[in-house]
Amino acid sequence: MAGLCLADALHRLGSAAAPFVYASFVGSLDGRIAVSDPVSGASRLPVEITSESDFRLFLELEAQADCLVTHGGYLRDLAAGRLDDVLQIGTRTMDRDLADWRRENGLSPQPAVVIASASLDFPIPDSLIREKRRVLVATGRQAPPDRVDALRARGVPVLVAGEGDAVEGAPLVRELGRLGFRSVYLLTGPRMLSTMLRDGALSRLYLTITHRVVGGESFHTMATGPRLEGAGRLRLCTLHYDAAAPDGAGQWFARFEPLRPA
Repeated sequence: MAGLCLADALHRLGSAAAPFVYASFVGSLDGRIAVSDPVSGASRLPVEITSESDFRLFLELEAQADCLVTHGGYLRDLAAGRLDDVLQIGTRTMDRDLADWRRENGLSPQPAVVIASASLDFPIPDSLIREKRRVLVATGRQAPPDRVDALRARGVPVLVAGEGDAVEGAPLVRELGRLGFRSVYLLTGPRMLSTMLRDGALSRLYLTITHRVVGGESFHTMATGPRLEGAGRLRLCTLHYDAAAPDGAGQWFARFEPLRPA
C-alpha cells in the first residue's frame, strides 16, 4: 500500500485563501473508532482493527501537511505515557523515506503543530520544544484568559477560532490560511470532524474500515453533537482493498469528499 496516499499530492491542492483540510479515521464494521479501557477509562483505538498498512498511510498523510492539528486530550495522554508520539515524521524505519519526500517537495522538515483546546490545560511535549517546532494554540473567545496570557507570555501564539470556548471549523481554517498554511491534517476526533463538516470546511476524509465487529459497552464513533443533516453527505472517490491485514480480516481504504450544497 506504500505510496497510495502520497500519489494524492495534497500539499499542492490548497492555497492560503483556501487551505486543503483533511482528516482520517480507522474504524470497525460496527463503527468503533475508539473503545474505553475498562481499568483506566481512557479511550483507545482497538488494536484488533489496526495494521501496518493503515499506519503507513497515516504517515503518508502526515508527510503532506503544512500543519497538524491535534488537541489537548492527546497531549495529556502522551505526557502520561498512554499514547505514542505520532507528531514526528521520518523517525521510524517505515517512514524515513517520508523525510526525504518532504525535502524533495519543498516542505519544511516537520509540519507545524496546532493544538486545539477549550480548557488550555495541556503540556507541550518536550520533543516539540527540543526540535524548535512551530507550535500554535487554537481556542475559543471564551477560553480562560489567564491561560491565554500564560501561553502568549511563553511565546506561543494563540489563535481565536470560535465565539464560545471551543474551536470551530470555519474560523480555524480562516486563521490557518491567514498564516500561510495550505495543507492541514486533522489529528483530532469526532468533535473537530463534526464542526468542520458543519461549517463546510473539510476538503477530504480518509477512512480505513477493518472487516471486524468490535462491540463493547463504551465507545466512540466519528461524529458527535447535533445531527449534521445535509452537511454530512459525502461522495466516495476511491476504494482500495487489502485482503490480508489485519489478522486475515481485510481492510478497505476509502477516500470521501463532502458534497457541497447546490
